[in-house]
Amino acid sequence: MILHGLLLVIGFALLIKGADWFTGSASAIASKAGISQLVTGLTIVAIGTSIPEAAVSISSAVKGDAGLAVGTVIGSNILNVLFILGITAMLVPLDIQKSTARVEMPLMAAVSGIMVLLGLGDSMLGRGDGAILLALFLIYLVYLVSVNKREYEQEKSYSSYEEKSVPGLIVFLVLGLSMTVFGSCAAVDAAAGIALEFGVSSRVIGLTVIALGTSLPELATCIAAAAADNTDMAMGNIVGSNIFNILFVIGATSVITPLEYSSVFLVDSIFCIGSAILLCIFVLNRERQLRRMGGIVMMIVYLAYFCITAF
Repeated sequence: MILHGLLLVIGFALLIKGADWFTGSASAIASKAGISQLVTGLTIVAIGTSIPEAAVSISSAVKGDAGLAVGTVIGSNILNVLFILGITAMLVPLDIQKSTARVEMPLMAAVSGIMVLLGLGDSMLGRGDGAILLALFLIYLVYLVSVNKREYEQEKSYSSYEEKSVPGLIVFLVLGLSMTVFGSCAAVDAAAGIALEFGVSSRVIGLTVIALGTSLPELATCIAAAAADNTDMAMGNIVGSNIFNILFVIGATSVITPLEYSSVFLVDSIFCIGSAILLCIFVLNRERQLRRMGGIVMMIVYLAYFCITAF
């Protein structure tokens, strides 16, 4: 048990640091190649926060553990909205851009519903379903570029990579990718071992422990943004990450290997959709803010969901 716990911590550390190196070096290489900051931000940096979920989901799916693959994404999305935005809003009210409130937040709920419909049809998320999700992902990227969305201030986090030479960046790119792959495999193996020790399903581990571990980049970004009084970035980061998790992570994973969508995920999926709707309701005010009271309610809802899931 101690060994599994240690392996899980090491896996998360490698996963998160590897994702940081991979995303940062890829962004710097794109910049040196003359690719615009907007395109880089909308693709490499935006997907970067979803790399941990993608790595864990693909690793677990390849190993035949669909429960962990799907559970990680659904659990991460629920945790992102209810826990991370909830705790951040308790620290400082979060501003929301008009386009985020009108388009992306409803879209976040919609793509979760689409995943449920695709999965419940034949209790599978097959390659055709994955292709649909990836097609929607590409349409979403085109939409972002067409309306000249977000210059992604997250890029400032990777500015130090700009000082490195291209060969050095390639080394960081390869190391980051290797650490991400190895870390995801270690985390999946450790999670499976912990599930076996406690006699719980991999679905529960994915919805709780793995979801929290893979959401650490989003948590760090939100708290840092709130501390810098850049609260609209915190909201945009979470909403964008959740959309990417469904369309890109689940889409890519199910294209690589079909995923069984068990009926037990229906309750979790309802919570996932409900959390997005709850967020939309709480920001329906004149200031377009997620206020502290909303954050408190969201935290309470998450704790209730955690208790239902874990026990």
